[in-house]
Amino acid sequence: MALRVGVIGAGQLARMMIAPAVELGLEISVLAEAENMSAALAATQVGDYRDEQTVRQFATTVDVITFDHEHVPQSVLRALENDGVRVHPGPDALQYAQDKLVMRQRLAELGIPQPEWARVATTTELDAFIAEHGGRAVVKTPRGGYDGKGVRVVTAAAEAAEWFEALADGDALLAEELVPFVRELAQQVARRPSGEMAVYPIVETVQRDGVCAEVLAPAPRAGERLAEATAHIGTAIAQGLGVTGMLAVELFETDDQRILVNELAMRPHNSGHWSQDGAITGQFEQHLRAVADLPLGETTPLREWSVMVNILGGPEDGTMAERLPLALGDQPGVKVHTYGKAPRPGRKVGHVTAVGDDLDDTVFAARAAANHFA
Repeated sequence: MALRVGVIGAGQLARMMIAPAVELGLEISVLAEAENMSAALAATQVGDYRDEQTVRQFATTVDVITFDHEHVPQSVLRALENDGVRVHPGPDALQYAQDKLVMRQRLAELGIPQPEWARVATTTELDAFIAEHGGRAVVKTPRGGYDGKGVRVVTAAAEAAEWFEALADGDALLAEELVPFVRELAQQVARRPSGEMAVYPIVETVQRDGVCAEVLAPAPRAGERLAEATAHIGTAIAQGLGVTGMLAVELFETDDQRILVNELAMRPHNSGHWSQDGAITGQFEQHLRAVADLPLGETTPLREWSVMVNILGGPEDGTMAERLPLALGDQPGVKVHTYGKAPRPGRKVGHVTAVGDDLDDTVFAARAAANHFA
């Protein structure tokens, strides 16, 4: 009987696990928040991922649980564990992707390089942190933020006053130094329950309005020393936090050549979309191998360069389907991945990947294909 994998969350990440699941002979089901979500191509149960009984019932239909996002409450994850369900990544690991304060504390214990930070429960504490760090700081809500949400650069605590007012007793915000970075990088690592790990090449990510717009793989100007350093950081975090599945470590490269950890994601991630068409084993297949405790695949790139460009917003006129023939005809060497989502300003509705042996030509091809969906 085929191993049954349950994915909580039915967004584009779950959608892109379907094809490799079929190829691996795995059965995949998803628990969706609503009808007609991106992963409706798979057998879908609709229910609230925050409701313990709903999730526990879904778990009875599969052999292992994994995730499309990090938002399933710890109480629900612990209930699954108590039921004997295989959960990857488990709650002990996932807590570090769910709460940025918990993450910062644990990374400090592991000796992982990261920005200077502080737990700030009052405006007085935040103003003191700002004064100690050159008059500016990054303030974050510890839980729930993504794609630039829940993040502000401030010069005074008053600029985050409503966040402080919304805090429950005992809660706090995260303050970080404003890092003088020259570019953003990402390191992906896969780890299976047995402890086997596989490391992907370090990539450069290009952000626009807090959202990942492009990924260059491998990161240009990434010498052997940088690649070794980021691989060490990624594997140390995967091992130290007990991650199972894909781990994406978002990094800053600073103007004084430091490498600092920004954030973590314990699932397939935007920074790894290039690997679908640019590596021997793409991140979605690798994630399924890891959570099913199958031997991990090679991560070697297929060509010298891979470039991923996100399709953000989608066409102002017409549909994605109407634009698809134009993109494919103009750039027949580019792969287009659509998410089955209606266009909406700023929304990730798909991505394209191009591979080649010349970086400029590869970037041009990926951008040209993506522009057909603007």
